[in-house]
Amino acid sequence: MTEERRIIFISPGLPTSDGAGVKLTRMLGTNRLPDLDPFLMLDHFGSEEAADYIAGFPDHPHRGFETVTVMKEGRMRHRDSRGHEGVVGPGGIQWMTTGRGLIHSEMPEQKEGAMSGFQLWVNLPAAKKMIEPRWFDHQAESVPVEAREGASVRVLSGQTSRGSEGPAVSAAQEELGILLLDVRLEPGASFEEPLPHGHNAFVAAYEGQLQGKEGELAAPAIGVLSRGDVLRLQAGIEGASFLLAAAAPIGEPIARHGPFVMNTQDELRTAFSDFQSGRLG
Repeated sequence: MTEERRIIFISPGLPTSDGAGVKLTRMLGTNRLPDLDPFLMLDHFGSEEAADYIAGFPDHPHRGFETVTVMKEGRMRHRDSRGHEGVVGPGGIQWMTTGRGLIHSEMPEQKEGAMSGFQLWVNLPAAKKMIEPRWFDHQAESVPVEAREGASVRVLSGQTSRGSEGPAVSAAQEELGILLLDVRLEPGASFEEPLPHGHNAFVAAYEGQLQGKEGELAAPAIGVLSRGDVLRLQAGIEGASFLLAAAAPIGEPIARHGPFVMNTQDELRTAFSDFQSGRLG
């Protein structure tokens, strides 16, 4: 018997700033919703005013998890201490495995105009926290788009029930089975997608309003989903846009502070020591 996923908890987005003063909305990683294993944080940034984003995210360290940057509008340049560099444009996605650590920057590749998108943090299992860093840039043309009735579904990672497979792959994809979709619904349109019963999942509404089983979600907000086999949603009268993220939980302890996510406090202290001593990246 198929069990439909319900919206069991709603967390509104929290206006804040990060980096060198970039204005954004923190949707996951707040006091109300600290994490949803293996997802650690989700930020939504968007503005037509350069002053809101131009200072970007100068050099900062990372260890122990993955960062996923999804661009909707504008262009962002990434550089790291291992000599990697790239630009992600509108509709593109970058998946970076920080692993044992690196120093990283994300700076706008524009002086004016609209810039919007998301950054999602995904935890790594203990066995992969200290692997070598890597990253991949995937531009819009490499992202499959499913045209469903009343819906456009961009498949960023994982495989849908219709067989489309996203280009972005986690270093722990085999263990976590991450599905990441960017969905746009026309007014009143419906969306349905099977999900593995045991995976943790959320819907992040960033435009419009959604109606799910036993819950209504108005942007900007996250709706945490119950366990189940299938998700069904319907857009409100103005349509809706949302991210859908699902993955198997890791189920390990988390020791987290700022840009480091480890399993124990000792590992966290080592990460800070390595950074302060110049051994990170």
